[in-house]
Amino acid sequence: MKIIITLSIIAITLSASLKSNAQWTECDGIYGGIVNAFVFSGNNIFSGTENNGVYLSSNSGTNWSQTPLNDKTIYSLAVSGNIIFAGTLGNGIYISTNDGAGWTQTALNNKTVYSLLTYGNTILAGTNSGVYLSANYGTNWTQTLLNDKTVRSLAVNGNNIFAGTSNYGVYLSTDNGASWTQNGLNDRIVHCLAVSGNNIFAGTNTYSPFTSGGVYLSTNNGANWTRTALGSHTVFSLATSGSTVFAGLWGYGVQISYNNGANWSQPGLFDLSVNNFAVSGNIIFAGTGGGGIYRSSNYGINWTQTALNNRTVLSFTVLGNNIIAGTDNYFDSKCFFRSLNYGTSWTQAFNGQTTTFSLVSLGNNIFAGIDYAGVHRSTNGGLNWNYCGLSGNKVKALAVIGSNIFAGTEAHGVCITTNNGASWTQTALNNQNIYSIAGLGDDIFAGTIGSIYHSTNNGTSWTQTGTTAFYNHAVTSLAAYGDNMLAGTNTYANSGGVYISTNAGTNWARTVLNYCDVLSLATFGMNIFAGTADSGIYLSTNFGANWTCRNQGFNGIPQINALLITNNYIFAGTTGYSVWRRTISDITSINNMSMEIQDAYSLSQNYPNPFNPVTRISFQLPVAGNASLMIFDMLGKEIATLVNEKLNAGTYTVNWNASEFPSGVYFYRLTAEGFGETKRMTLIK
Repeated sequence: MKIIITLSIIAITLSASLKSNAQWTECDGIYGGIVNAFVFSGNNIFSGTENNGVYLSSNSGTNWSQTPLNDKTIYSLAVSGNIIFAGTLGNGIYISTNDGAGWTQTALNNKTVYSLLTYGNTILAGTNSGVYLSANYGTNWTQTLLNDKTVRSLAVNGNNIFAGTSNYGVYLSTDNGASWTQNGLNDRIVHCLAVSGNNIFAGTNTYSPFTSGGVYLSTNNGANWTRTALGSHTVFSLATSGSTVFAGLWGYGVQISYNNGANWSQPGLFDLSVNNFAVSGNIIFAGTGGGGIYRSSNYGINWTQTALNNRTVLSFTVLGNNIIAGTDNYFDSKCFFRSLNYGTSWTQAFNGQTTTFSLVSLGNNIFAGIDYAGVHRSTNGGLNWNYCGLSGNKVKALAVIGSNIFAGTEAHGVCITTNNGASWTQTALNNQNIYSIAGLGDDIFAGTIGSIYHSTNNGTSWTQTGTTAFYNHAVTSLAAYGDNMLAGTNTYANSGGVYISTNAGTNWARTVLNYCDVLSLATFGMNIFAGTADSGIYLSTNFGANWTCRNQGFNGIPQINALLITNNYIFAGTTGYSVWRRTISDITSINNMSMEIQDAYSLSQNYPNPFNPVTRISFQLPVAGNASLMIFDMLGKEIATLVNEKLNAGTYTVNWNASEFPSGVYFYRLTAEGFGETKRMTLIK
């Protein structure tokens, strides 16, 4: 038996196996996001996104994974040999030589790079300050004489290099970028260029009655340009395949010409802004401004949205078995998503070019606060929506208190409806920017910049509180916590975070979570959850005295805009990463029992032992640091990760529920800052 134990412990130390379910998992189905660039590299396709870096697909877009370049806005991508180039917003160019597994910033490190072009050993970069050239794969860069224009697009045709600029049309170089001449469309914004044989296409911007936009064609290297029959659309992207031309439009999807621009048709993909294309044979990818990536395998006649979960989710509500998510969809037409299976999958619930800041439900109705479009109501679980008041208002917050609904608006204070949205009345708080609203019993709290307002009479009068505590802070979230109120604020002058009031808002005390912007709050029993702008999710189980990160499983650390607790799950609505969920029992399983400084690391024997099916494991940390607590089977395979995060010094307990595992001997191992210890436990069913 000792031999078995020794071998198991050795296997535990060396094993790097199965991932645990004890972490956040991404929900399937809220596809989308802003995609600005594509490039093929062998069997891989890379996509450049807004704020979330570069994604990779090795199976023609069926699945996407985020590369380590995960926190930048990517405007352009290019490939030369085995090197991938990524042009960013304000951070220059990054290169990868290992299919995106690692990235290195080049010397061109402070530019916005709108376009990239590779030919031979030369790489050209179109930036906010002209065109740069590298002859050694990005190690060094030289600015060309086109040095005072914003260059949005680049294309090459033989020895001719074309640069599309903002407001100055197209420039041509015939000597590898050494000199440039303006050669047409002189007052245009040229978003994109494409070449097919001797034909050069330019996609332009519509911004006044005198500049009508559309696609222009030149058959003589830019000496003359003719406007095609596409019409006065703003054209963000172009691609060619033989005599077929694909044009991606702002807000109008994809138009296709099968005869070099003489005629255009739109067989599919409507009502989206299309930022970029990638063409490989009969496979076409379209990167959109909010809808993620679409794929066509029949030259653009039919399109399917691929599984890029890259959307921004701002709000949640629940009605019966329905969970409704409201998104930020400035660039596309998908406003709400609905899940009937507690977040396992989602379906689109409504078309409409709106951003949904807030959601609540009352009776059989769901109400949505919309960006400059007031309040909308659904009576059928979010499938259809109708306007129900406060036109022209940006409704940032909604709350149900009793049988009334309160709406917090930008610049027009708080409004109330007592008849399910049939009519609205402005309360006495009528001239403030309202960021958050919550109720505590019959009391109403409204968060603004610098204070929280409190009403005990349905908004007839308001009392200002917290002017000292919240000086110049935006109170971005509010939540009731038993008989207490919680306030989440942005940081200003080294303060902010989460505050608690135990006397109906008369006084506010700042918790130790005081170093990050708190955008969302939720409570469950004695547990407080705080979603932050750049530090993920925190949990407190002791009235805010201590907080621990709960970010295990996230793809990076997302901004948490909204939190929802229902059916024993906690849901997180993120910026750029759609919706994630985690079970309440999992996220609350670790408890900080004491902050008393310990003398040494220790791992206690689990109790009870033997157990069926839940046991408790305690451990002590003498200093703050990264700690992991993992469960292994007899073969040394990791089957669960209970802790994997940075913890403060103290004593902790973690519960493990082994209901899904068979009877037998298991091992648990604590690793922390050079310390490691393993113990044995027995599950008997």
